[in-house]
Amino acid sequence: MTQHVLVPLDASEQARKAFDWALEEFDDLSLTILHVVPPNDPGYLPGASVDKSPEDDDYAVAVAEEFLSDFVEEAENAGVEAEPVVVVGEPSREIVGYAEENDVDHVVMGSHGRTGATRVLFGSVAEDVTRRSPTPVTVVR
Repeated sequence: MTQHVLVPLDASEQARKAFDWALEEFDDLSLTILHVVPPNDPGYLPGASVDKSPEDDDYAVAVAEEFLSDFVEEAENAGVEAEPVVVVGEPSREIVGYAEENDVDHVVMGSHGRTGATRVLFGSVAEDVTRRSPTPVTVVR
């Protein structure tokens, strides 16, 4: 039975490990790779230009689409068809919303493993998704 797996990606090593884990662990896989662009923050991905206005969400979406294209190619080289999706919004809300609205069977995501004050300040997207997701979530560290 084909599993529809959602892998939210950012530019972190942890997200990369989650992507690799999903490709290795699921035999019959329909993969969606999702990147959430925080509103008005185009400079956080590799390849983003500091010359662009931080209010240019269209530019941030274009950078994110280019970022995901390498993952799509890698998945296809592994024999897995991958659908890239880029949305603008708050990450945990968009990840859970996508899972709810698109018949996702499993979410696989990385965790930054923050503790202490940085966790309080930045929160944990993985924890929030795990709590709110309508489907099972695997967190890869």
